[in-house]
Amino acid sequence: QVQLVESGGGLAQAGGSLRLSCAAAERTLSNYAMGWFRQAPGKERDFVASINRSGGGIYYKDSVKGRFTISRDNAKNTVYLQMNSLKPEDTAVYYCAAADWGHSSSPVLRRQFDYWGQGTQVTVSS
Repeated sequence: QVQLVESGGGLAQAGGSLRLSCAAAERTLSNYAMGWFRQAPGKERDFVASINRSGGGIYYKDSVKGRFTISRDNAKNTVYLQMNSLKPEDTAVYYCAAADWGHSSSPVLRRQFDYWGQGTQVTVSS
């Protein structure tokens, strides 16, 4: 089991920034590809971004390209999602996920991820 803990969510104004972090207890995240998903009220949990084990193979949801940046620091056992130019439509619960995935590309589908965090709320006001 991999226990993932997200932090960094909160309230931001439109145009503002937040940085989400995802850390793991007792397991080394460098063994896993990582991703961020989000779920707005009444909607499905959607892919946001993913990164392979070594920090490459990055993919983004089209609507966040140029605004969000996923990164990882394997020495700190942490994955980040830097969110800039936030919009009200970015409001959602954001989930960190880990995949036992050895490809150079990174996974993008929910079913490709094996472990999930509890989520952190991000609210963007207009």
